[in-house]
Amino acid sequence: MSTSPQLSQPTADTADEVAPVIRAIATMDSQNGPAGRSGRLSRPIAFGAITAIFVLFAAAASAPTPLYVVYQNEWGFSNTTLTVIFAVYVLGLIGSLLVLGGLSDHVGRRPVLGAAIALEGVAFVLFFIAGDVTVLLAARVAQGVATGVAFSTLGATLVDLNPPHSPGRAGLVNGVAPISGLAVGALGCGALVQYAPAPTQLVFGLLLAGTVMAGVAVVRVPETSARRPGAVASLIPILGIPARLRPDVYALVPIILASWALGGLYLSLGPSVAVSLFGLSNHLIGGFVVTLLCGAGALTAFVLRTWPTNRVLVLSAILLSAGTALTLAGVEVHAVALAGAGTIVAGVGFGASALASFGTLARIAAPGERSELLAFALVIAYLAFSLPALGAGFASTSFGLHGTTVVYSLCVVALGVIALVAQGMRSARLNEQSASG
Repeated sequence: MSTSPQLSQPTADTADEVAPVIRAIATMDSQNGPAGRSGRLSRPIAFGAITAIFVLFAAAASAPTPLYVVYQNEWGFSNTTLTVIFAVYVLGLIGSLLVLGGLSDHVGRRPVLGAAIALEGVAFVLFFIAGDVTVLLAARVAQGVATGVAFSTLGATLVDLNPPHSPGRAGLVNGVAPISGLAVGALGCGALVQYAPAPTQLVFGLLLAGTVMAGVAVVRVPETSARRPGAVASLIPILGIPARLRPDVYALVPIILASWALGGLYLSLGPSVAVSLFGLSNHLIGGFVVTLLCGAGALTAFVLRTWPTNRVLVLSAILLSAGTALTLAGVEVHAVALAGAGTIVAGVGFGASALASFGTLARIAAPGERSELLAFALVIAYLAFSLPALGAGFASTSFGLHGTTVVYSLCVVALGVIALVAQGMRSARLNEQSASG
């Protein structure tokens, strides 16, 4: 760098030119660093912190699953009530995605994340003191709203912080973090319920401590989204997709439906299936049922992170259908090992689906579209996650758990086949466009 500016006084014109540069450097410093006195985390550390918060929210979402059997035994409610408890969480989540999913694109990521973390803490307090179904329902609604706000904002923040040298990292984490968190939460809570004291309270005390740490981290994370007008208008629940993105997004819908419908079955009725159909009453096994599916998915998403997206989408559709069919065969012949193997295969398809679908969305969305587009995808995912599971809960009360499991599994297999066809049509369209271009 030349030292000549130090040998003469700058002119007024020079000062006018330099001032915007200095302001830009100061802004970059406040966003990127702990440089100077900003106290902010560097972008790589902030990316890691946001990832950890993402996993925390996902783990908290699955933590109540092993407790459902405990609540049923203590309070004596039916499978229908159980799935209502599960469903109100998802309805709260979907409502917050519809109303608040794009808010962070206007007011900034940090304020929205801070509010989500605070509400999550309130939910954990309600879980801790819950003594009946009413309080449990209130806790699940609060948790659903907090999780919906957090998931869309965390996903957008990861894309904002994505390191330039690794352009696919945010998409990978957006795919892996939710399902790995679900696996950790279910298994960890199952272990605490089986072996630790105060099973319906200890887990939520630990999660509450985690939210305090998350709040501290968000205070130090750099703001990655500039404020822009339209915050109030963004609260109107409109699920819009830019026209240029619709073909790619619509082609992803069948695989999102198939994978998250399967996840909803496992998180709502999985432990009950383990107890009623296989006689496995250990609470750790109830959590392990979810972990088999989600753990296999998280590992798969990491292993396949460098594969072409189209190839991963096709693979996910095949494995979701095949794994679900194997699991159903295990249920029919009462073979735990076969059902477990099928769950792992389906989990591989689940992880591949999450990696490819959310990776595609992270890649194609412009900065001002990220939060809203991720909110749309999450709404589709959690509708598939909740509505079929809610129907399964009512059906299991009326027609039995075995028949419900059979019909539900066959529907997931059919969705997987439809997803495979959709990807074939998308590939043909892209090939035609490439040939004509």
